[in-house]
Amino acid sequence: MRKSTGKTKPRFENKNFLSVAGVGRTIWPYQQHAVIFSQGDPASSLLYIQKGKVKITVLSKGGKEAIIAILSESDFFGEGCLAGPPLRISTATAITECSIMRLERATVMEMLHKEAAFAELLLAYTLSRTIRIEEDLVDQLFNSSEKRLARALLLLANFGKEGKPETVIPTISQETLAEMIGTTRSREPTTVQRVRRTTFPFWSSDLFSSPVVAVPPIYGVGSRPAKIRSPTRRAWS
Repeated sequence: MRKSTGKTKPRFENKNFLSVAGVGRTIWPYQQHAVIFSQGDPASSLLYIQKGKVKITVLSKGGKEAIIAILSESDFFGEGCLAGPPLRISTATAITECSIMRLERATVMEMLHKEAAFAELLLAYTLSRTIRIEEDLVDQLFNSSEKRLARALLLLANFGKEGKPETVIPTISQETLAEMIGTTRSREPTTVQRVRRTTFPFWSSDLFSSPVVAVPPIYGVGSRPAKIRSPTRRAWS
C-alpha cells in the first residue's frame, strides 16, 4: 500500500493568479488616455483589468470611430487572440489610470486545459460579454437617447455588478459619451437635461440626496454635479 507523502497540490485561486505577475503574466500601468493596443497590432495576449476603466473602439475605412464597449475592473479584453486572428480588430484606450495584466496566449491556452476554475471564469465572462453586446444592440435599436444615456451612466457606475456602485463616475469627454449613446455632441447636453427632467424622475437632486452618482460638469448640465439615485424595483416597473 502506497504511503501518502503528505504533500498536496496548492488550491488554484483565480484571484491570486490574476493579481500577481508570473511566467507569461506581466502587469503594466497606464495613464489616462494611454493607448493599450491599437487596431492592426499583433494579437498575442489576453488582457485583464486589475484597476481602472478602458474603452474599446473600432475605426472604419472611412475614418469613422465608434465605441463598442466600456470595460472596468475584473473585465477581460483582447480575447480575440484566442480564436486565431493575428491582428487586433479594435483599439483599447485607458479612460482612467489603469493597472492591466497581460497574459500571453500560450499561458492562457495552458491554463484553460490545466485549471478548470480559470476555464470556468473565462467562459462565464465570455458569455456575459456576449449577452451585454446583445443588450447594447437592443438598446441602440429600440430605446430613446434618454434611456440610452441613463443606461450608459449606470454601467459606468458599475451598477448591477458585485460590490457597491461607484459614487463618482469617471470624467469622460462629451464626445465619448455621445459616441456611447449614438448621438451627436451638440445634442448630448440637451439629452442629459431631458433625462433629469422627465424620463427618470429619480434623477432629481432636490428629491434625493443619497446614494448619488455625480455626472461630470462637462456634460453641460451646469456647474453643480447632477445626482442620480440608484433605481429601485418600483422605479423601473
